Amino acid sequence: MRVLVFCDDYWHPASVVKSGLAPLADDGFEFTYIEDMANWRPDVLKEFRVAILAKSNNFSSTDTREWATEEAQSVFESFVRNGGGFLAVHSGTAGYKEANIIRSILGGVFTHHPEQCEVTVETVGRHIITDGFEPFTLKDEHYFMEIIDDDLCVFLTSKSQHGEQPAGWVHTYGKGKVCVLTPGHNVEVWLHPSFQLLLKNSLNWLAKD
Repeated sequence: MRVLVFCDDYWHPASVVKSGLAPLADDGFEFTYIEDMANWRPDVLKEFRVAILAKSNNFSSTDTREWATEEAQSVFESFVRNGGGFLAVHSGTAGYKEANIIRSILGGVFTHHPEQCEVTVETVGRHIITDGFEPFTLKDEHYFMEIIDDDLCVFLTSKSQHGEQPAGWVHTYGKGKVCVLTPGHNVEVWLHPSFQLLLKNSLNWLAKD
């Protein structure tokens, strides 16, 4: 499966995302990376069935201008609404509180996080994405989220000394599907077997009709 990946921002280097996705090549996934939003062509999305947003609202790690103009957001909305699969991981939920279209696609956005701490990730309810998942605890940024869509199917929670938050959910958007996973600041989280399972299952679920 060919997957387009948007990554690299001031706080979240592309190297973490690339290292975290690399093992999935053994499962037949082929990733194309866009690190600088100044260099992407909007029509490139049409070449892919699934896209990953693992980038906050920065052009790149060295250019902190906001990329999510209304025009750029509309390209993503058209992609999903017309049947594309869209996975937002960690920083892919950050910096979009005022980006109304992206916020609507996601169904919820990052608001803040405390200092990195031990975070426990567990399932809630049942979903095919969590088949085979085992709870884990690792040091991470514990993302606190603002949910704006009451129809989300939340299948994952994150807990720390600071409280409990939704950490994974899905919903439909037009003809497309959306999945959000909020853990993942550190590469150790991405490479944990349970998170690898979530990534693989999410991508497969998003690609199915």
